[in-house]
Amino acid sequence: MRKVSMLKPDLAYLKMDSEQALYQLSVAELILEITKNAEGLLLENSSVAVDTGKFTGRSPKDRFIVLDELTRDTVFWGDVNFHFDPKNFDGLLERMTAFLESKPFYVRDGYACAHEDFKVPIRVITERAYQNLFAHHLFLRYTDFAGDNPDPVDWANPEWTILAAPSFLADPRVDGTRQNNFSILNFTKKIILICGTGYTGEIKKGIFSVLNFVLPEHKNVLPMHCSANVGKNGDTAIFFGLSGTGKTTLSADPQRSLIGDDEHGWTENAVFNFEGGCYAKCVDLTPEKEPQIFNAIKFGSLLENVSFHPGTTQVDFGNISKTENTRVAYPLEYIENAVIPSVAGAPKNIFFLTADAFGVLPPISRLDTAQAMFHFISGYTAKVAGTEAGINEPQATFSACFGKAFLPLHPTRYASLLGEKLRSHGANVWLVNTGWTGGPYGTGQRMKLDHTRAMIAAALDGVLENSDYHKDPFFGLSMPLTCPGVPDELLNTRNTWSDQDAYDAKAAELAAAFRENFKAFEEVADAEILAAMPLVNPFKAHSS
Repeated sequence: MRKVSMLKPDLAYLKMDSEQALYQLSVAELILEITKNAEGLLLENSSVAVDTGKFTGRSPKDRFIVLDELTRDTVFWGDVNFHFDPKNFDGLLERMTAFLESKPFYVRDGYACAHEDFKVPIRVITERAYQNLFAHHLFLRYTDFAGDNPDPVDWANPEWTILAAPSFLADPRVDGTRQNNFSILNFTKKIILICGTGYTGEIKKGIFSVLNFVLPEHKNVLPMHCSANVGKNGDTAIFFGLSGTGKTTLSADPQRSLIGDDEHGWTENAVFNFEGGCYAKCVDLTPEKEPQIFNAIKFGSLLENVSFHPGTTQVDFGNISKTENTRVAYPLEYIENAVIPSVAGAPKNIFFLTADAFGVLPPISRLDTAQAMFHFISGYTAKVAGTEAGINEPQATFSACFGKAFLPLHPTRYASLLGEKLRSHGANVWLVNTGWTGGPYGTGQRMKLDHTRAMIAAALDGVLENSDYHKDPFFGLSMPLTCPGVPDELLNTRNTWSDQDAYDAKAAELAAAFRENFKAFEEVADAEILAAMPLVNPFKAHSS
């Protein structure tokens, strides 16, 4: 029986010579390559730590989509989807393949989409071993190399190919890029080029963008930037939210089984993970706060841009001197109660998570279908002072469908699919504020994680379905009067402010920001959704 790592992939479709290819290396083999190449450090628990270089996050302004007959009238061009010339793409592809095959490079075959009906075979070709380790963790793995048919030729026919080379730099004057780095998607040739950056998140989000293009149009599947878990009774829950809202943390519930932490599809009667692993934030990680994630850092787990306690290789998770976006990648099965294969039924409860730094939104509220559509299209959270240069006070951030950066189609296409599925399945939708109460950032306090967990547990257990509610005047949100494990006075955020006039002013400010953001969608929104928009001066509206 031949070792898989001794085989050579067929790269003729790329006009590449596979002689230098290191194919389908095991985790142990990749760790040896990482240490041999001085790409990173092997830690005491056999995890690996690497620095990704200049880029410790995605570079959204350097993400392009090739403009051709397939994409011309389907892609929603604008401030997220920048078009790229096909001839420039071809030139970069030719130079990239020559660059990669000039020395040993790494090739991995896997796939996206855990549901059997929607599998997408993927080949990842990388300059560096740690990038290939990341691909091993984050994409679903072909593991049946033993037995009667050890030769993977039958399944190694990728539909999509990713080439990633941090050391390859573009010349913007010649190549049509904005700067030296780029991520370019070609939907016709089904190839993604990622160069000039070692940040591995570009790899996973490239395929996420692909699925956001393909699945709604051809499969009637709603692709979702969300985490998902399932209870012992088979009740699925999904958690939407932008970075920093608690999407990964809140879905990692020891009382429930994890379907996945970031990317999913909702088909007619099921929710399924797009990925085979997790890419969790590490900032301030502790075994007490997030035991599942902490315990998943073991053999082969890939830590990115972390720092160490002086004189040791012990990770200091509180040290964000390199970046706030410290990360760890690991296979889904490293979570003890993960669902394998990661497929479950249609959701019973949907949570929209927002870290409201204005301190306005209630800690939990129940949304009707129109409100759910409105808040899904809005995709609100807030940046706080100090997270980015120039931000000195809370700043409202809106990302359509909680994932605008990855949406090739118009956001209303995804919102329409969500509405269809909500009406079909009757799922409960909850807006959960994991941000501030008692005042805005700098004055108020962050919502306690224990309280947020208690509210989500009450929603999942059906306790809140039988609660009495009252309406928030600005946003029309239905707030429960009581919730087990949470003081009653916290459930209405206005009551937590010592100066309620100041609350009203801040709520009016946030309501105005929501309305301004929604102007881009007013022409395509129906009357029901428009009626869900917040009021800037509700007391005047009510009195009139």
